[in-house]
Amino acid sequence: MTHLQPSPLLRRALLLDAAASGATGLLMSLAAGWLTEWLGLPFELLLGAGVSLLPFALVLAWLSNRDTLQRGWIWAVIAVNALWVADSVLLLIGGWVAPTVLGYVFVIGQALVVALFAELEFFGLKRSQPALA
Repeated sequence: MTHLQPSPLLRRALLLDAAASGATGLLMSLAAGWLTEWLGLPFELLLGAGVSLLPFALVLAWLSNRDTLQRGWIWAVIAVNALWVADSVLLLIGGWVAPTVLGYVFVIGQALVVALFAELEFFGLKRSQPALA
């Protein structure tokens, strides 16, 4: 697998993604009951999604501080982010939940932010240079 010297853009994108994922994960995990009332989203969905974001945030923070990265790791992060966006859209159009207006804003807003992180990570990956052996 190709090792890369991460570009500054990639490092910043990973770190911002880690911060946003961690903050959102904590909010959804600790306030799932309260958010359920405001967003109209199931408690289990909010709690499960929030808890799943916490280890993801830790991995992103770890990756952002590595001297070199494997290209595949970054593609995996981009794929997870793309899957999150797709799942968010499917959640809203699939009819499985009945969110409030604020719930729609929350799901669409976080999906747009995650899509932006995936794009920044993609361009950061493209700007990264092969690591010296």
